[in-house]
Amino acid sequence: MYKIMLADDEGIVIDSLKFIIEKEFKDTCEVQYAKTGRSVIELAESFRPDVAVMDIQMPGINGIDAMKEIRRSNNHTVFIVMSAYDKFDYAKEAIKLGVMEYITKPMEKTRIIAALQKAMERIDAERLKRKNELLIKEKLETVVPIIESGLIHNILLQEHFREDIENYRSILGITLQYAYMIAVVCGDEQQGNHMTNAVGSSVRMQRHYQEVRDCLKENFDCIVGTVMANKLAVLVPYEKDVMDYNERIELIEKARELTRYLRKRTDISFRIGIGEPKDFLMASESYTEALNALVATTGSVAHVDDLPIKCEYGGNYPVKLEKKLFAEVEDGDIDNASASASAFFDWMVESGSDLMNMRLKVLEFALWSEHIAYEKGGMIYQLNSRAEYLPQVMEMAEPAAMKTWFLEKVKEACRNVLNKREEKSGSIIETAKNYIKNNYHKDISLDDVSREVNISPYYFSKLFKETTGENFIEYLTNLRMDKAKELLQTTECSMKEICAKTGYSDPNYFSRSFKKNVGVTPTEYKENRGKGKEQGSV
Repeated sequence: MYKIMLADDEGIVIDSLKFIIEKEFKDTCEVQYAKTGRSVIELAESFRPDVAVMDIQMPGINGIDAMKEIRRSNNHTVFIVMSAYDKFDYAKEAIKLGVMEYITKPMEKTRIIAALQKAMERIDAERLKRKNELLIKEKLETVVPIIESGLIHNILLQEHFREDIENYRSILGITLQYAYMIAVVCGDEQQGNHMTNAVGSSVRMQRHYQEVRDCLKENFDCIVGTVMANKLAVLVPYEKDVMDYNERIELIEKARELTRYLRKRTDISFRIGIGEPKDFLMASESYTEALNALVATTGSVAHVDDLPIKCEYGGNYPVKLEKKLFAEVEDGDIDNASASASAFFDWMVESGSDLMNMRLKVLEFALWSEHIAYEKGGMIYQLNSRAEYLPQVMEMAEPAAMKTWFLEKVKEACRNVLNKREEKSGSIIETAKNYIKNNYHKDISLDDVSREVNISPYYFSKLFKETTGENFIEYLTNLRMDKAKELLQTTECSMKEICAKTGYSDPNYFSRSFKKNVGVTPTEYKENRGKGKEQGSV
């Protein structure tokens, strides 16, 4: 069926065209007509014709302008223009609008029929093209998830990955060199660092897979794998091998929002781990980082750059004691690390380890403790600095001497970590304090300060509290109050001016905050010039 719209102000022309169409094409065409430019536009909006036979000259809006309006809402209409004015200017305008035929009046029947047949052939070709495109799209919607799952499978298992990678990249349109991976883990609820009922929740996630996949696709330009146990592996192509601070924070917040949204939609709890960007061929390492980040924290979202990822050990020896020792070295905890090292050495003696194995283990632990110190920036790595370690250990014939040497190396590593941490923490907090001091009169937030020192808000808040004994809000408020008291004592500034100078936009809120922290209102404090009772004064 073809929808044909006739547009001419002469009734005899409309009738003639209808007669020719009905006789020649019978019931294959639905014909409607209009006699003014405005009515043509309105008819086109409701009728949406396949073919529009248009007269150039019509009352009101002319045919050219009417076609321009129709073209805005319907790109598929085929135009046949007819006019008694065989002028080149009209022909040029018609060509610009994609008019198929330009027929002058009086019109020949054979010319009209030929033009309509040509229009119908074009419509049939366009319909077939759109049908094929829809079929291809439908097939791709079925095939693409399979291809994406294949890519994720190859990344994680490294099966023929290098041979197939370019094919996957080409088919999926991946042009970026790097990628990071996201681990989406589900369960009934979170307990500590794991999700409960992994098996049951994985079955439920299978039922909601398409919805979860669509949500991930909406939030990330990503490749989504299939459900594996209670996990989804997600690959996000990325333009560089390092993610800057703002991007990381935005990514974490987006992931948090996604976990909340999915919880509401599916009644399944989710956690999301995020790894670092890697070269495409090394993307599996990013996925391991994402999983380890979730193990190392109890948050709903964990980024590997925010967390210390520790190794897992197996075997029938004091794994917990080993982990405890290295955690203490990492913390620069000299006393506890010494105690743990001593306990581990005693265990080796008590378990009957021979001298050579004890030498190897002591050397291994000493080197690893120093490695931790290198990673923490507490020591400068020098290749030739430890050449004497092996001869020293090999010369030790008594466990007591070996233990003394071992404990001293652990203590030294701890001291280096502690010194560097104190130096770095002091620098971070000092930078933060200076920033607050210079900007307290502005509307600053924890995010602003943490961005300034380039660590995430959560870890900055924790470090600030540990170092200063106050949280960020308390520190900022106290600073503002001190400045307000100084201004009240030494100037004649109005309350509005003092508010502006101390970072408060609302005088009423400032007054309430001042009364809460100082014990009197700003007015009372000013009247007494600071001599009145303050909160906590005697």
